[in-house]
Amino acid sequence: MVRPSRVDRFEEESIVLSTVDYGEADRIVTLFTLGRGRLSAFAAGARKSKRRFPGALEPATHLKARLVERRGDTYRLDAADVVTSFHHLRSDLGRIARSLYALELCRELTRDHEAHPQLFNSLLEYLALLDRAQAGPTSLIAFELDTLARAGFRPQFAPCLHCHRETGPRPVFDPDVGGAICGNCAPQFPYAVPAEGRVVDALSRLQEGERTPFEAAIRSGARDLLNLFIEHHLGRRLKSVDFLNQVGVD
Repeated sequence: MVRPSRVDRFEEESIVLSTVDYGEADRIVTLFTLGRGRLSAFAAGARKSKRRFPGALEPATHLKARLVERRGDTYRLDAADVVTSFHHLRSDLGRIARSLYALELCRELTRDHEAHPQLFNSLLEYLALLDRAQAGPTSLIAFELDTLARAGFRPQFAPCLHCHRETGPRPVFDPDVGGAICGNCAPQFPYAVPAEGRVVDALSRLQEGERTPFEAAIRSGARDLLNLFIEHHLGRRLKSVDFLNQVGVD
């Protein structure tokens, strides 16, 4: 006699990170859940049934997901109730680009089934600020720094990683060692890239909690360093970076 596979039904507060269409009617949904971290679930008939998933499977949607865990760590999404749709952030290309970047960053820096409640709440807060048009370009950089730190990839901008003195006006940045190196120590790090002292200083102050908006040149330099750092540790460039560039978001 063949026994039925064990199933575990549960509900999780979740944020939709991404979706992929599957077949003619189904969808695979990647969720960032409060209690179980990142997981992917199969939503049968999601593209045809408006009753089961009414507007719930758009990226950045905050929802209560009703899931079934089956043997082998596979999940089925049975239903979803929208908590917050964040529909205002989808009315502006800049906010769309920032939200997609934040979602991809969280998806790529977290592991399956590893809860990150503080990061979950941080993402939820950032999406809410975007929805209310209260999160500018510097807020995205602050969110990046916070996300990297919570995921265990905190870059260091001050002091110098090698001699522990001030990084000074002509530092270099080495993603392999984890951050900024002062000009005096720079010759010992041949693969580091030049960085502007004012950019490194601004990132250090932002990382420590200062929230003064960056001017455009500082934002551009900060984005370059963080893109380099993230690409180095992930082994690839985030796809949403290109969309940020296309819509002119620095």
